[in-house]
Amino acid sequence: MAQSPTEGRGGEIGPQDVLRGWTDGAQRMKSNMIRVFISSTFTDMSSERKALLEKAYPEVRSFCCGLGLVFEVVDLRWGIRNVPSGDHEACEVFLEEIQRCEQMSAGPTFIALLGNRYGHRALPRLIPEKLFDALLSKLSKNPEGIKTLNQWFKKDSNAVPPTYVLQPIIAHFPHYIDLRPESGKQHDKDVLSWRLAETRLLRLLRSAATDAEDTGDITAEEKQRFYTSVTEREFERGLWQNDCESSTLLFVREIPRQRSREGPKRLAKFMDVTGDGLLDAEAQGLLAGLKTRLFVKSQKILNLHSVELSRGSINPKCKEHAQYLDSVCEQFASQMKAQIGAAMDSLGRRKMWGTTEEEEKMDVLVVTEARRHIAISAELCRGFHGREGLLGKLCLAMWESSNVRHRPLVVHGGAGMGKTAVLCKLAQEMRGVLEARAVVVIRLLAACHPQKPDIDHVLHSICTQVCLACGLAPPSPLTVSTHLELLRFFWEVLEQVSQQGGALVIVLDSVEQLADQHHAHKLRWLPVDLPPNVHVVVSMETNSEAFANMRFKLDSLGSFFEAERLSCEEGERIIESDLRASQRTLTCEQSSAVLQTFESSGCPLHLKLILSVAKRWTSFTPLTELRLGTSTQEMMSHLFLMLEEKHGKELVGGALGYIALAREGLLEAELRDVMSLDDDVISEVYRYSLPPIPSLIRLPPLLWARLRRDLVDHLEERWTDGVAAIAFNNKRLSEAVSARYLRSERRGRSLRILAEYFLGRWSGKLRPASLPGLSLLLSDRKVPPQPLWFAPGLANIRKLQELPYHLLHSGLWEELRQEVISKTQQRGCAEWLFIKSRLCGVSSVIHDLDQCSKYMDCTETGLIRDALVLIKPSLCFLEGHMEVSLFYSELLARLSSLSSVFPTVIGRLCSQCEEWLLTCPDPILIPRSSFLQQPGGALQHTLSVLRGGVVCMDISVVTKLLVAGSDDGVVEVWSMLDKQLVHTLLGHTASILAVKVIGSPAHCLSLAADGSLRRWSLMNGQQLFCIEEAVPIDSTPSSVHLHLSEQLLFVYTRTQVKVWQLDGAELHLSSSDDEVWLVLGVLGESVVYLSNSGRVRISHPVYGTQLTVKTQLENSVRHRTVVTTLMLPKREKVFVVYKGGFLHQISRTGKQTVAEFPLLPSFFSVTEDEKTLLAASECTLSLFSILGDSLDRFLDLQHDDDVLSACVSSDGRRLVSGAADQLVRVWSVTTGALMDSLCGADAPVTCVLLFNDFVVSASVATSSILLWNLKYDASTKPATRIPADSAHIALTKDSDQVFYVHQQSHTEVMSWNSHTGSVCERLPVSAEVSCLELAQNKRLLLCGLTSGTVLIYPLALPQETLCIPPPESLCRVLCLTAGTQEKHLAVAYEDSVCLFEITSRDNFPTVEGPLKKFALPLLHAPLSAMALLPNRRLLYGTSCGEVKLWDFGRGGDVSDLEPHRSGVTCVTVSNRGAHALVGSEDAVQRLWALNPLALDHTMEYKGFLFEGVLSAAFSETDRFVFTGSQDRTVKVWDVASGNLLFVQYIYSPIVRMVTFRDGFVAITRQGAIIRELFRCPDHIGPDYNPVRSIRAQYRVTSREKDRDRPQTSVSNLQDFNPTQLNLNLVGMLKAKPSSACVML
Repeated sequence: MAQSPTEGRGGEIGPQDVLRGWTDGAQRMKSNMIRVFISSTFTDMSSERKALLEKAYPEVRSFCCGLGLVFEVVDLRWGIRNVPSGDHEACEVFLEEIQRCEQMSAGPTFIALLGNRYGHRALPRLIPEKLFDALLSKLSKNPEGIKTLNQWFKKDSNAVPPTYVLQPIIAHFPHYIDLRPESGKQHDKDVLSWRLAETRLLRLLRSAATDAEDTGDITAEEKQRFYTSVTEREFERGLWQNDCESSTLLFVREIPRQRSREGPKRLAKFMDVTGDGLLDAEAQGLLAGLKTRLFVKSQKILNLHSVELSRGSINPKCKEHAQYLDSVCEQFASQMKAQIGAAMDSLGRRKMWGTTEEEEKMDVLVVTEARRHIAISAELCRGFHGREGLLGKLCLAMWESSNVRHRPLVVHGGAGMGKTAVLCKLAQEMRGVLEARAVVVIRLLAACHPQKPDIDHVLHSICTQVCLACGLAPPSPLTVSTHLELLRFFWEVLEQVSQQGGALVIVLDSVEQLADQHHAHKLRWLPVDLPPNVHVVVSMETNSEAFANMRFKLDSLGSFFEAERLSCEEGERIIESDLRASQRTLTCEQSSAVLQTFESSGCPLHLKLILSVAKRWTSFTPLTELRLGTSTQEMMSHLFLMLEEKHGKELVGGALGYIALAREGLLEAELRDVMSLDDDVISEVYRYSLPPIPSLIRLPPLLWARLRRDLVDHLEERWTDGVAAIAFNNKRLSEAVSARYLRSERRGRSLRILAEYFLGRWSGKLRPASLPGLSLLLSDRKVPPQPLWFAPGLANIRKLQELPYHLLHSGLWEELRQEVISKTQQRGCAEWLFIKSRLCGVSSVIHDLDQCSKYMDCTETGLIRDALVLIKPSLCFLEGHMEVSLFYSELLARLSSLSSVFPTVIGRLCSQCEEWLLTCPDPILIPRSSFLQQPGGALQHTLSVLRGGVVCMDISVVTKLLVAGSDDGVVEVWSMLDKQLVHTLLGHTASILAVKVIGSPAHCLSLAADGSLRRWSLMNGQQLFCIEEAVPIDSTPSSVHLHLSEQLLFVYTRTQVKVWQLDGAELHLSSSDDEVWLVLGVLGESVVYLSNSGRVRISHPVYGTQLTVKTQLENSVRHRTVVTTLMLPKREKVFVVYKGGFLHQISRTGKQTVAEFPLLPSFFSVTEDEKTLLAASECTLSLFSILGDSLDRFLDLQHDDDVLSACVSSDGRRLVSGAADQLVRVWSVTTGALMDSLCGADAPVTCVLLFNDFVVSASVATSSILLWNLKYDASTKPATRIPADSAHIALTKDSDQVFYVHQQSHTEVMSWNSHTGSVCERLPVSAEVSCLELAQNKRLLLCGLTSGTVLIYPLALPQETLCIPPPESLCRVLCLTAGTQEKHLAVAYEDSVCLFEITSRDNFPTVEGPLKKFALPLLHAPLSAMALLPNRRLLYGTSCGEVKLWDFGRGGDVSDLEPHRSGVTCVTVSNRGAHALVGSEDAVQRLWALNPLALDHTMEYKGFLFEGVLSAAFSETDRFVFTGSQDRTVKVWDVASGNLLFVQYIYSPIVRMVTFRDGFVAITRQGAIIRELFRCPDHIGPDYNPVRSIRAQYRVTSREKDRDRPQTSVSNLQDFNPTQLNLNLVGMLKAKPSSACVML
C-alpha cells in the first residue's frame, strides 16, 4: 500500500495533500456564526427573556450583521410554561444544544439567567444498569419502593452497556398530554398523579443514593444526579466544563425581602415550592450553594441585580422594574458586543459573510471545496460494508487499462442503491493503492440538492484542483472564457497529466444531478477516450436520461458496472457495524424482523431508514410496534407518521416542507422564524392553550429542537462562508417530503411565507393570527428585517439566494418585478443585479432571469438575461470581483439603445446605472450609446470553433447535426437542436477542404489538404476509415470536389478522379487514351471529361460503360479557359462556364448546348430543386431560371461589396447572401426586395446555410459559426456598423458620418451615415488609399493615395474634389495632418514632407503650396505619425521609434526628442497647442510640453498585452488625454500630473478618437461607434487606484520643477509581474474573436 504523504510529518495535512485527495477528513472553515444558549428556569425569568427578545437581541443582531456574522439565540424555554411532553428528553435536548452552540459559535456561546428558583429537579431518563442495581440493593427492605421503581424503569438490553429507561408518563397516565377540552378532568387527574409519582420516585432514588454513597457503592457525583436541577446541569456544561469566561455571560437577580402577605403560592412563579404549596427548603439550599459557587468562580462575568417584586411579579410598567429590564438589556448588548469584537480580533483575518469587498483566491476556494467533498466521502466510508465484488471489478478494470487508452467506467443502479458510497470507497481504496504523487479527485454532485451544480463550475473546479496538484498552469479567463474552451482545457489537462507519468483518478457521483446548462445530461463533456494512467469513474441512476446517453456514447458493455441489491449477509454486517457505532444492539426477534424486511428490497437506503428507527428501539419494545416498511417509500411514510404522532402533523410538515423548498438550505434561526409566520403551525402548537404572550407569538424553540433531535440521521449541516444551513442528506427523502407535505395548495402557501419572510414584510409589523377559541388578533412574530445591505460592503446574501425563487414560484410576480426586476429605488434593479452577480455568481442571476422568462411574459427580462450572458466572460475573468462602476458601465453600453423601446424595465435599469455613475466619487467614463454587443437581434448563438477559420459546412436535416471543417484540420459536429458541441473529430493535419454529411447511417466525410479522406460516425465520433493520398497535398477548397452516390465515393480535381466503394475499397480507373482530359464533374456515378480536342467523354468506373461525343463548341471557344463547373444531378447535366462569357451544358446522354453567359462567376450554385441558378460576380448576385436548355436572368441583387456565398430556402421564396462587407442579407426571391441586413459577422461571410428559420454563417477569417434567427423581434435589432478591420477610418466630431476604406486594395472611400446605418455615398479614387484624415472644423476629408496624390473632399460638396498632385518622385503619401486651427496641411511622402496652406475663395476651400518642404534622408525610417503644431512646427515619429520636431518657420530647425523602443503609432497635439502626446507600439507614451519643449511625463502601462497606443485625443479643456490602445482599453490620463485616472475595457481597439465637451466619440476596429462622457471630481482620494480590479500595472515618471530627479507614481499591485506572462496565452488572446472577454 502506498504511503500517505502526510505520514512522517506528524499527520499534518496541508493544502497540497487536500488537492491530491490524500486526507481522510476535512477541516471546517472559520465560523461566521454567533450562536448563544439562554439558560434559565421556565417561569421566573420570563420577563427578562421577553425584554431581551424585544430590545437586546435586535441590537446584537444588527451589530453582528455589520461584522458579517449570523446571530442566533437558542432559548428553549421561551413560549412554553413547562416541558410539553412526557418523554423526559428535555434535559438531554438542552445539553445537546449547548454543545452545538460551542461547536458552531465563533464568539459567545452561553448566557445564564438565574433568579430565586433553583429549577425543576427532574428524574434522570437513563440510569446505567450497575448504578440502578446498586440503588435497588439499598431498597431491599422496601419492596413497595422496588416495585414502584421497576414499574417506571425498565431495563434496555439494546443499550451497550445495558441501561434502565424511565418510561414515558403516558405509559401510566395516558391523559397527561391530552389537552383536549373533553379530557380536561382526566388530564388534571393525570397531572396530579404524575407529580405525586415523580415526588415518590425522587425520594426513593435519593434515599437509595444516599445509602449507596455512604457504603461506597456509588460516587458523590452519581448521587448528585438525583438532586441537581436541569438548570444547574446547564450551568455546569456551559459555564464551567470548558472554563471559558470569554464566551459566557451571567445575570443574577435577587429579591431582597418577601412581604408577609406574599405567601409561597403568590411567589410560586419565582421560587421553588413543594407539591403541597410550601416553600421548598431543600431547593433553596441547593440554590444558595449554586449562587455561592457562581460568585466565587464566575465573578468576572457576573451581572448582579436586586429587584423587589410588585404584587408577586416583575411588571414592565413599573418604573423600577422597567429600569431594571433596560439595565439588563443594556448590559447584555454591550457585553455581548465586546465579547464578539474580542473574538473577531482573536480570529484575525477572515472572510466576512456577505462581503462584496474581499476577494478569495481560486486556489483557496478549490481547496475548500475539495475538503468538503472529501469530508462527506470519508463519512460515507466509515459505515461502508459489502460490495467487495463490485469494488474488485472496478479496481481490476482500472488496473488493466492503466497503460493503454481506455473508456471511462460507469457505476449505475436504482435510486438508493448505494452508488455514492461505492464511489467514495473506491476513491479511498485508490488512495491506498496508488503512488504518493497520484491525484484522486472526488465530486459528489448530489451533495447540494435540491440545487443542481453547473457543469462549468464542476469542470473548472476539477481542472484547477488537478493543475494545482500536478504543477500545471491552472485555467484562467484567458483560456477558458467559454464553455467550449473549458471542455478543451479539461481534455488537454487529462492528456498532460498522462504525459507527465502521474496517475489521476476523477470520481463523479450522480452526474444525472447536473443542471441543464449546456445540456450536461447528454454527457458531451465526458471524454470517451482516456489517456493512460487517467481514470474517470461516474455514477448515475439506471433509469435516468444520463444513463441512456451514456449507453449510446459507449459501445462497450465492459465499461458499465451495476450496483445490485445487497445480499442478506452484507446487510447483516452493515447492521452490526452501524449499531456498534451507536452503542446499540437489537434482540434476536428485532434483528430477524429487520433482516426480513431488508431482504425484500436489498436497498442500502431502505436499510439506512430502518436503522434510523431501529436504533431507538429498546429491548422491551413489542414487535407489534416496530413499524417496518417493505420498501424505501413505505419506510419513509412510516418515519413521517411516527414523527407526526410525536410532534404533530403541522409542525413536522411545516419544518420538513420549508427545508425541502429552500434553494440553499435554511439556517435554523430562519426555520424558526418561518414556522412562526405559518398560522397552521402556530394553530397546532396553541390549539388547546393560549400563547404565554398573545401579542407576541412565535414557535417555541424547544419544539423544533426536539424534532431536530429525531431527524439527526436525515439532516446535514452545509457550511458556506462560515455559516451553517440545514438540509436533507438524501435526495429521495427530500422528494418524499415534497410528495407528502407540499402538494399544490400547501406548496404555494409555504412558498408565499418564505417569500414574505425574505422580503421582510412582517418585520416590526403585526401579523393577523387566528387561534382556536380566540377571535382574530394581531401579533408580533419577531422576525428580523431583511435589508439588501446590512452595512456598507456587507450584503444580505440569504435574501439574494432565496427571494427571487420564492417570489416567482409563489406567484408573487408583481412583488418580483418591484423587488428584483424593476425596482424603483435609486439603484434598485441595477444594484440587485450587481450584488447578486458579485456574491452568488452571474450564473445564479442568469438562472433567476431564465426562470422569470419561463413563467412570466416579460421580453425585457430575457434581454437583461442575455446582457448578463454577454457580461459573464468579464466577470469570470475577474473571478466575480468586478467593480460596481465597470458593471454598470457594461450594462449601460449594452442596453442604452433599448431603453427607449423598453422603458418599463430596461429604461429604468439604464437610468439607475447612469444615476449611479453620475454620482460616482471617482473618475468615471459614462457610456452615452450602445457600443458593446447588445442583447436581442437576429444573432442568437455563436458556436466557437477551434483556433482556425471555418472553411466548409454541411447540415443533416435528418440528424439535425451541423458539421464544420476548419483550416487547422479539425472537424466539429454541433447539434442544431441545443446548439452544443457534440464531437470534435481529430486526425487531419492540414486544412479541411470539404465535409459532407450522410443521413443514414449518421456518418460524415471529411477531406483535407493533408491528402486524407476520412469517414466518421456522428453517433460516437469514432473514425470508421481513413484513405491517404486521396487528393494532392496542399490542395485548395476550390480545386477539390467530393461527391457521394448510393454506392460510390468520388474525389476529383480538374486533372484526376479517384473512386472508392463506401467501405473504403478503391476502384482503379484505367484509360487507354493518351489524350489529356479535363475532369468536369460527376453525374450520379458517371464521370464527365472534356479533352483538349473538344471531345466529351462520360464513363462509369464500375460497369466500364463509356460515351464519347464531339463538343459543339466553336474552335475559338474550345480553347478558352474553364472558369467553373456545376453539377445538376436531378437534371443529369453539367454546367461549364468559360472565359469569354459562354455557358456549356452537357447532359448525361451526351446532349450539349452552348449559349452566351454574361458573367464570370466567383460564386456559382443551384437551388435544391434545380430550378434556379445563382451566379455572383463582384457586387452582383444574379438569379437565372433554368428552363430546359435555356436560362432566363430574372433578378440582379446588388451588394456593397463582393458576394461570397448564397443559398435559397427550400420553398424558393427567400435568399440569403453573404458578402465581403461582413453583412448577411435576406432577400425576397419573388420581388427582389431586401428584407433584412444582419450585422455582426465581423468578417467576410464566406459560407451561408439555411436551416428551418435559422441562417448559419461562417468565415474563413474567424473561428466561429453564427446562427441567426430570422423570426427575431425587430425592435431589438442592433445598430448597423461599418465593416470590421477596415483599412482606413475617419470620424466626424458629431459621429454622424464615418468615412472608411474597407480593404487596402479598394479604390473608393465609403461615406457611412450612422443614423441610417448605411452607406450614403461612394467617393471614387484613382489609386489605393494610404491614409485618411478629417479637418473637423472646415469639414474637409483628406485622402492620401499610394500614387502620391492627395484628394480633398469638402463634406458639403463631396463631388467638388480638390487635388494636390503627386511630387515628382511619385512617392506614396504616408501621413496627413492639419493643424489645430486647420490653417495648414502637412503631407508626408516617403522622401519628403511638404507644408500647404488651407484657404478659401468664394466660400470654397482651396489649398496653396507647398509653402515649405524638407527632404528626408535616404536611410530615414518612414514616418508613421505626425501632428502639426502652432507656428508651423511639425512633430513626427517614425516606424523605428524616432521622434523629431521640425520648425518650418525657422529655416528648418530640427530637434531630436527622446526616442521610443518601437514604432511610433500616435502623435496628438492638445487643442491649445501646449502639449503633445507621443505613443508607440510598446507600453510607453510620453507627454511633452511644447512651450518650452520639455518632457513632462513618461507613462507606462502593462497588462496582459503589451501593444501600445493606436489613437489619442485631448479633452476640450486640455485637462485630460484619452488614449485607445491595442489591448482593447480606453484610458484617461491627467495632463498636469500624468497620473492614470481611469481604464475601461471596450472589447475592441479604438482606432480613431475625437473629443467633444466633457467626453469623446471614437470608433473601434470592429466598427462600433463609442460616445462617452468623462466625469472627474475636483479631488481624488489618496486610496484611489484606477487598476484595482484590472490585472495591470502602470508607472508615471514626471519631471519636477528643479529637474534634479524624476517623480514616480506607481500602481501598487501585489503578486503580479507582467514580464512573466505565458506568451502562448497572449497569442491565444490575439486570435480570440472580439466577442470573447479579456479584461485588462
